This record gives sequence, structure tokens and C-alpha cells, in this order.
Amino acid sequence: MSERPSDPNASDYPRRVLFVAGAGRSGTSTLAGLMQILGLHVPRPEVVADETNPKGFGEPRWVVDNHDRLLKEAGVQVSDSRPEAWFETGRVSTREPERIRAAEWLDGHFEVSRELVVKDPRLSWFLGLWRVAAVRTGATPVFATMLRPPAEVVGSKQTYYANKLGAAHLTASWLNMLLHTERATRESVADGGRVFVRYGDLLTDWTRTTMHVGETLQLQHVLHADSEAIRDGHRFVDPSLRRMSQSLDDLGLPRRLHELTAQTWAELNRLADPGGDVPEVHATLDQLREAYVDLYEESAAISRSSVVAVEQQLKKAQRAALPQRRGADRVPHGLRAMVPGPVRRGLRRLAGRTR
Repeated sequence: MSERPSDPNASDYPRRVLFVAGAGRSGTSTLAGLMQILGLHVPRPEVVADETNPKGFGEPRWVVDNHDRLLKEAGVQVSDSRPEAWFETGRVSTREPERIRAAEWLDGHFEVSRELVVKDPRLSWFLGLWRVAAVRTGATPVFATMLRPPAEVVGSKQTYYANKLGAAHLTASWLNMLLHTERATRESVADGGRVFVRYGDLLTDWTRTTMHVGETLQLQHVLHADSEAIRDGHRFVDPSLRRMSQSLDDLGLPRRLHELTAQTWAELNRLADPGGDVPEVHATLDQLREAYVDLYEESAAISRSSVVAVEQQLKKAQRAALPQRRGADRVPHGLRAMVPGPVRRGLRRLAGRTR
């Protein structure tokens, strides 16, 4: 997208960085794209649009590459359903060199604009890292979490990402992601530093929804957007983007997973309502998060035989892939040394070997 001429007063805006969090295929690209149209800066270079997201991702290339590197170090997948995965990414996030690297990257882009938007489906795994990095640059970190019905997220991933891990896994990873993202951004409630945005609301009335985001998070570019930006926003938002219509019932989930997902979705929607981000809802979400951890641990314990079987298959495949040792190589070195040299050389010639 082309850069819009800067507001004459934009250089006086306080530093702010909007982190757009949530599961992939939940509308994060749409929100980030609108924020960019309204004046926030997406650090360059950006991830190039493709057939899965033809209007663009609104993702800084450096952030995506850095998150890929950190996830690899932590041994965590983008859509990881393991509750303990948060401990692994948290351990990586507390490393001082990583905090310095992220802060320096942000600081450089604040030279371009006082308000940045950083979005990536991997972002939720490293919210603590980015919060510290933003504060170190003198910026206020604020958070917007996208909410899209989990069945639609699962269906979109299966359609566009050719995901073969199954609906139950994708639903569990959504549950794991959203419950922990909510908890990780909760400390921002006191200063009005987070919002929850329904994807459906964004497509139905994007101007009202983004104005709510701007007012809540005090994003000056949004609050002072001009008519040209509004027209560009109307051209950008396509209500037909919501192509998935399946429900949880269509996924055929295990009963307890179905129940936890439905309950979590209901409570997250309360956070998106005016005045809904309150301790009562937080307490219920804490209980749901604990229930999910219990469910996952029970499932892992029951399925341990499957894990062992896979491990054995991998070991068998690795052994089969090893080069076969030659007959002479299987003879201990001590025995080979007892054979006279001329005899050994004769045997090698017979075998067609030079050594």
C-alpha cells in the first residue's frame, strides 16, 4: 500500500505500537490492513500477498522470520495445542539478547512513524518479549485480539493451508492460543491497553469497529483519519471475505473439547462487549484454561502408546536409512590386524576394493 502524507501533528504523537494477536485466519490481516490505511505504519518490508490472502497480510517480514527462528529454538509449532508450549516460548522470550534485538528493531521504525502496527499469527507466543521491547523504546504497547468463530478458523485453515492434522487438533490449538493470549494481555486492562474485536463486526461495520479500537487504545492516526482514508477503507473491506459458515457441530469434535470450545467462545465474546472486560469474565476464563490443561494432560496420558509407536517407527526408519556396513567393516579391527598384509591385500583385490 502506498504511504499517505503525514499529519502535520503526527510527529508529536506519543509512541505507540499496536500488536494484533489471535489465531491465524481469524481476521488479523484485515484489521492490520485497515490500521495501515488509517495511518499506522507497518514496518517494511512486508510479507507479499498471495492467493491465500490476496489483499495482503500486513505483516513485517522481519517479525515473521524472527518468530520462525524463535519457534524453532523453542520446539513449538505455530498451531501448537500443548499448554507447556507457552513455557518453552516464554523461556526464549526472557533472553536479554532477544529483548535487545526486538527493541532495536522497533526503535528504528519509530523513526518513520510514531504509531506502528505489528501483526503475525505467531505473535501471541511472544507477547511478553514485545511488551518489554516496546517499553524500552519509550512506547506504549497496546493489543487487539481478533475473535472469529473457532469452526470458521478451523475450516479456513483446512481450506487454505492444506492442514492434515484434523479438526480436533486445530480446534485444540485455537483453544490453547486464545485462552493464553487473553491471559498474557490481561495486565493491559488497567490502562485500557487491549481490545477484543469480532471479525464479523469488522466486516459488517468496519468504521464503527475501528473507531472503537482507536478510542480505546488512543491511536491518534485512527482518531484523526481523513475522508480519503475512509474511502480507501471501504474499498479494502470485502464482506464476502467471510466464506466459512460451518459450526462446531460440523467438526465432529470429542464431547469435552466441544464443550470447552463453546464455553470459551462465549466468554471471549463477552470481552468484546462494551464494559465486558471485567474480573468476573477473567475468573471464568482462568477456570476454562485450567480445564483445558487437565483435558490435554488426560488425553496425552491415554495416548502415550501412540507416541511410543511413532517413536519406534522413526527409529526403525532411521536405522533403515543408515548406509549398510561392508562385510569387512563388521570384522573387529583387532582380528583384521592379525591377518598378514599380503593376504589382506589379496582379499581386497578379489573383492574389487583398493583399500
